[in-house]
Amino acid sequence: MNPDPKTKYAVVLPDGAADEPVDELEGRTPLEAARTPNIDWISTHGRQGRVVTVPEGFTPGSDVATLTLFGYDVREVYPGRAPLEAAARGITVRHDQVVFRCNLVTIVDGLMADFTAGHMSQPEADQLIAALNESLSDRGCHFYSGVSYRNLVVASNLGDVNPRCTPPHDIPDQPVSQHQPTGPGASWVLDVSRRAHEILATHDVNVVRGDLGDNPATDIWLWGSGRPQPLTPFHKRYDLHAAAIAAVDLIRGIAKTLRIAVLDVPGATGYLDTNYAGKGAAAVEALNEFDLVVVHIEAPDEAGHLGDGAAKVEAIERIDEHVVGPVLEALRKRDKWRILIAPDHPTPVGKRVHTSTPPPFCMAGERIQTVLARPLSEANAALSDLQIDPGHELMEYFLKS
Repeated sequence: MNPDPKTKYAVVLPDGAADEPVDELEGRTPLEAARTPNIDWISTHGRQGRVVTVPEGFTPGSDVATLTLFGYDVREVYPGRAPLEAAARGITVRHDQVVFRCNLVTIVDGLMADFTAGHMSQPEADQLIAALNESLSDRGCHFYSGVSYRNLVVASNLGDVNPRCTPPHDIPDQPVSQHQPTGPGASWVLDVSRRAHEILATHDVNVVRGDLGDNPATDIWLWGSGRPQPLTPFHKRYDLHAAAIAAVDLIRGIAKTLRIAVLDVPGATGYLDTNYAGKGAAAVEALNEFDLVVVHIEAPDEAGHLGDGAAKVEAIERIDEHVVGPVLEALRKRDKWRILIAPDHPTPVGKRVHTSTPPPFCMAGERIQTVLARPLSEANAALSDLQIDPGHELMEYFLKS
């Protein structure tokens, strides 16, 4: 059965919202502690379950997990994280080049003190990236500004190499010496990183940040490398005209790679202060034009990395109120509709890193019958008989079951 073109579909991706019991939340998870009447309506009037978003052998990142949720088998088509982010910025990467994600980070006494370098402002980050380009062009690399600490570098003349690098958000407060790159090309990464450290150490931006008590960008951290590869467009795979609303380059890049329209929302930051209401309003409006609308919100993941349970609860509540609520209300005015709420992976506040534990999801709408009438939570989803494995089958289940 193909998707009904008269049905409107919405998918909300609260990044990293899944979790584990948190002491500061009286042993509840953020999903359990948050007041989420709209998500709970979907769960109690529809179905909930768990989905394996990270296949065995893959690092639990949003790149792998989100591609899975879009319905693509990463075991066959995964290009690496950086190529997807490059697509978001329209950066051309040749077949003989390698693109890396480039974090501006703060390393103190050999420890990964801050993988965001204090969420520095865009003008500050742009100045640092410009300085790196000016000084490191002889190493066959070109740096591209992204959003704050999230940047890219394209390397030439490396041949057929793809070093293994640890994501910096996976090693908070850990010795960086234990997580150095390995494999072909690792020496190039180490050399560029060493030279970048020397350039950043005396840059005016970092001097001023130090004087103000803000975390400076002491280093760059290269990871997520790969080369672009074509993917079957979403509309050819599912025969639906789709749009995506997201602030972070990764999700925007996935959408562009899949030929999904990307809609901009003023004030969408990819952080805790993002424009939740603006995203919700844009999604409601997009339902008039598109068959399927995907809304991604990064804030719960950021709160998880900060180890801040209260901030994560607040982010989930704002998603429920300002995104899920308006979208659900708009859908329920239509004859045929479905909605899916699907965190991509857990980012437990007690661990501050991603895990590969299958996260919960819930869906409601036409012909979706209630089996377990309980609010959405990790524990309730585990009681359900519905576990989607492999996880890339969830999209087809949502659209066609």
